[in-house]
Amino acid sequence: MADWMKNLNEDQLKEVERQFTIYAGGAQEVIPEAGLKQKIAKSIVTRLPLKIKLGLDPTAPDVHIGHTVVLNKMRQFQENGHIVQLIIGDFTGKIGDPTGKSTVRKQLTDEEVKHNAQTYFEQFGKVLDQEKAELFYNSKWLKNLNLEDVIRLAGSITVARLLERNDFSERLSAGKPISLHEFFYPLMQGYDSVFLESDIELGGTDQHFNVLMGRGLQEHFGKEKQVVMLLPLLEGLDGKDKMSKSKHNYIGIDEDPHEIFGKTMSIPDELMVKYFDLATDLPLEEKKDIGENLENGSLHPRDAKMLLGRTLVRMYHGEDAAEKAQSQFKSVFQKGALPDDIPVVQWEKAEEISVVDLLVELNMLSSKSEARRMIGNGGVKIDGSKVEDPALKVVLTDGMIIGVGKRKFNQIKL
Repeated sequence: MADWMKNLNEDQLKEVERQFTIYAGGAQEVIPEAGLKQKIAKSIVTRLPLKIKLGLDPTAPDVHIGHTVVLNKMRQFQENGHIVQLIIGDFTGKIGDPTGKSTVRKQLTDEEVKHNAQTYFEQFGKVLDQEKAELFYNSKWLKNLNLEDVIRLAGSITVARLLERNDFSERLSAGKPISLHEFFYPLMQGYDSVFLESDIELGGTDQHFNVLMGRGLQEHFGKEKQVVMLLPLLEGLDGKDKMSKSKHNYIGIDEDPHEIFGKTMSIPDELMVKYFDLATDLPLEEKKDIGENLENGSLHPRDAKMLLGRTLVRMYHGEDAAEKAQSQFKSVFQKGALPDDIPVVQWEKAEEISVVDLLVELNMLSSKSEARRMIGNGGVKIDGSKVEDPALKVVLTDGMIIGVGKRKFNQIKL
């Protein structure tokens, strides 16, 4: 890569530093840091936007706050005039990313990929400016590779290199099967960068192997190598595991504003700074002040969570929804009042029903086992009284209020 920095005047050098500070902020690793500055300088000299790549394997289309860490970073690039390349892995999605998996991934059908991709687009629009994003399906170029192309591509990497991946080496050591097609996932993802001539690729730290593959393949094919930016993984509400819907420790960006706010209030105190840094759109200086004030004790963790909850709701539902969610939380949980907008459920007639069946019928809990567990944890109330016996039979009455946890309520209407 040419040394673009030497062609810059003083103001342009300051602009490089300004952009670099924004992009590097919150990143776990930039490979290489000097390369990112060169890319920015090149863009300034040539007056051409950088191409920022994000590959998406559309297997789980429900976007949560953890996913937005990388999306927020991409938005920062957009705000400085650069182009976002969103790549839907409709071809690689049929293989399935083996990252972190101990078994062979189920391959997706065309219909599943298309449905999941559409859901992604709709939710990503809450974070990214879709008019400043380029959208690709990697089947456009991958399905046209013939066997000779694939063999040549496979010849660019050794089996030993592929087995450096922890998930592959661990499965091999445990005697678990690795299908040959799984080796092609990182190769295909890397080839996306070759075809699109991406300047920068973003990913979570668990994607380290995959995104570096693109850099290596670009060099193999005589292209300018992309810079790799790895973003931290955001722990979920339990404060331990990566945020995941399957672990029930997530905050979905499409969830009800009151649910988002309430869940935010349960985030462990020690994760406050990380959530502000990675999941919000607040200015860098304000994030810094929040961290310092939490550390010196001038900002109480409870008040920080209120600010975080209001910020997250505002980002995905607007300022009015944020104000209402905060107001209701204070009313319900600090003053012990019931919310003003409890959903009313029409019931045909007064009848006796088991409390477990009632909770499932009202869609307040997804299964009978989950209902029993919630009752055992003391999380179910009827007209303000805690339910302690999962075998309890309930006679429904007009106006009866059923509560689950701190945020879910239903009122029976006969």
